Amino acid sequence: MRIVGLTGGIASGKSTVSNLFKAHGVPVVDADIVARDVLKKGTGGWKKVVAAFGEEILQPDGEVDRPKLGQIVFSDPGKRQLLNRLLAPYISSGIFWQIFKLWMKGSKVIILDIPLLFEAKMDKWTKPIIVVWVDPETQLQRLVMRDGSSEEEAQNRINAQMPLEMKRSKADIVIDNTGSLEELNEEFLKVLYEVTRPLTWTEFWLSRQGAVSVLISIAVGVVVCLLHVLLKLQVFVGSPTVLSLAAALPVQTKQVTRKERILL
Repeated sequence: MRIVGLTGGIASGKSTVSNLFKAHGVPVVDADIVARDVLKKGTGGWKKVVAAFGEEILQPDGEVDRPKLGQIVFSDPGKRQLLNRLLAPYISSGIFWQIFKLWMKGSKVIILDIPLLFEAKMDKWTKPIIVVWVDPETQLQRLVMRDGSSEEEAQNRINAQMPLEMKRSKADIVIDNTGSLEELNEEFLKVLYEVTRPLTWTEFWLSRQGAVSVLISIAVGVVVCLLHVLLKLQVFVGSPTVLSLAAALPVQTKQVTRKERILL
């Protein structure tokens, strides 16, 4: 199984690339969706976040007001680290559960869409790593237009993440998304071809098909060994040596006394 890491910066177009993978039939595990699930009312993540940040981050229906929570953590690095620390175990387990379900379905290639791929140290589980990149000016303009925020607010959100240039230096594949959507589609098709190439032997053995092949091979090996042992045992029992030894064994007969004959 091949787990492909997909990351980028805010407003870089990572979600657009993620949707392109989905449109081409490649399964995607979206960390943002997992994060929303672990913050749902009544979950373990929800309880820890409410305990740490107070009930003022809740909406009237009891759900977390994500924009309000975002404003708090993006303006305070300490609180942002606290939030990540509280939710990391729940998000990680949720991601691995989604991967396991896709593995059980027999998926050979899975896209792991994680904004904090490097920060969460999950890059070590993925190969190759795709980074969706844009230049800083384009990133800022797109974020302002998308959220309707001021340039200062947008820049603060950008600064709260690992710089895109640093992510770019860690990537195996870089998708330049500074151009048009048509240009992005052309570049994506090249990446899709690279990502969906045949699995290596190591990746195959990690897939469900590989695991089944291993189990079948083990089962066949056990059956062959048992048949070999039984065949040897049969040959040994039926060998001339064993038969001659059996013939040479004395046959014990019981002498019947006169008294016993009378009783009979």
